[in-house]
Amino acid sequence: MTLRRRKADGTGERASEADTPVPTPTASTPTQKHSICMVSDFFYPNMGGVESHIYQLSQCLMEKGHKVVIATHAYGRRKGVRYLTGGLKVYYLPLQVMYNQSTATSCFHSLPLLRCVFVREAVTVVHAHSSFSAMGHDALFHAKTMGLNTVFTDHSLFGFADMSSVLTNKLLTVSLCDTTHIVCVSYTSKENTVLRAALDPRIVSVIPNAVDPTDFTPDPARAPKGRITVVVISRLVYRKGIDLLGGLIPELCLRHPDLDFLIGGEGPKRIVLEEVREKYQLHDRVRLLGALEHREVRDVLVQGHIFLNTSLTEAFCMAIVEGASCGLQVVSTRVGGIPEVLPDDLILLCDPTVRSLSDGLEAVIGRLRRGAVASPAAVHARVRSLYTWRDVAERTEKVYDRVCVEEVLPLAGRLLRLRDHCGGVAGSIFAFVAVLNFLFLLLLRWLVPDQGMDRALDASGPRALWGPPQRDPPAEEAGEGPPPQRDPWSDGAPTAEGPLV
Repeated sequence: MTLRRRKADGTGERASEADTPVPTPTASTPTQKHSICMVSDFFYPNMGGVESHIYQLSQCLMEKGHKVVIATHAYGRRKGVRYLTGGLKVYYLPLQVMYNQSTATSCFHSLPLLRCVFVREAVTVVHAHSSFSAMGHDALFHAKTMGLNTVFTDHSLFGFADMSSVLTNKLLTVSLCDTTHIVCVSYTSKENTVLRAALDPRIVSVIPNAVDPTDFTPDPARAPKGRITVVVISRLVYRKGIDLLGGLIPELCLRHPDLDFLIGGEGPKRIVLEEVREKYQLHDRVRLLGALEHREVRDVLVQGHIFLNTSLTEAFCMAIVEGASCGLQVVSTRVGGIPEVLPDDLILLCDPTVRSLSDGLEAVIGRLRRGAVASPAAVHARVRSLYTWRDVAERTEKVYDRVCVEEVLPLAGRLLRLRDHCGGVAGSIFAFVAVLNFLFLLLLRWLVPDQGMDRALDASGPRALWGPPQRDPPAEEAGEGPPPQRDPWSDGAPTAEGPLV
């Protein structure tokens, strides 16, 4: 199977009907309103690309009239029900975290809690995110047992050789073999997921990530005059290529006395950068900012001229889009789905080696010195038209329209699918687990029938009891100065639906 990649500027062709990026319902079928539950271990207050994707997509879907709730695990004292901007309801469930913010899974301990959410919120589509999220896989498993439509979005690339990849790929095969539809964030990610989980490519769509252009606007006045600043914002882990960055810094700082590095992010590879800074006495030229909150990212980006990404693997990489949206020149490794993200004139791609990245940075530094680069405003204008969350929401909406008219496999069909698709041994084991899961669901329905469970008040969707917020008179008219900026992650007031601890 050959999949041709499609560039961000729209060039390129798809090889066959199987590569259609978004399934489109017939023109005679009006778009229906859905009740959607997004499920993932990764959500606010944790920060990252998956968390941002879930939040922004949920807000745009609510804007289109759909009901959206989010289920994730409790973070410290953040438990129960919380409301975010626009009435976005979040269930922080008391599930035990095992490793790296991912919950322990047994396919049973989460069923009573997730069933309560699905029934109370009258969920019609369960949308799980991230291959690393055990809670997301649990939710898909339980939703199929309950006869609900399921969608899964894969945000990562995996290998095929090491033991962790083999185990993860087998779990993904089991989890996705009877999932109604799968979404990937790039064509490279689609090809990777289809091969890993042995999927029919016709049930896999490509819907890229996006950025909010109003959150990432250029401000050339903030960049230092007379010096060139390279900005790196990334988790400081091996797969982000921090060892490459550690080899680049001393070499480039030696060649260019007016070059500085501004690095945001935290992780186990921070020690590599600290050792380089100490060994070469670069304390005044290499600043390590540590972990950044989402609202701080733009303020860091506008202090630079070049955005550098050294990742060894990426499915999409939202960071380079954010950097370009702030008007920076982007230099990145040529790995994964990165070549699909930006047009060639907005990014310089390099091999994942110190020599290639060094040559790429040298070329961009030369252009900056000659003034042979587009203005930050022009770059921002290009990027803001490439990726928007409203476009992502519209394409995701079409996926929901398609899955809601497809049949959910009954238990007998699921057992046959598991046996046929996952092999004799693994298929038989998970078929037995599916039977136990179904019997446990029958027990729960006998103890607490669905009809006896209170229905939650809708904060979003066609039956929302929360109207649009009333706009106060502009603060300037009242003589109070400019209105304060609203934090999109701010919590709402406590409610009677769950404890706010």
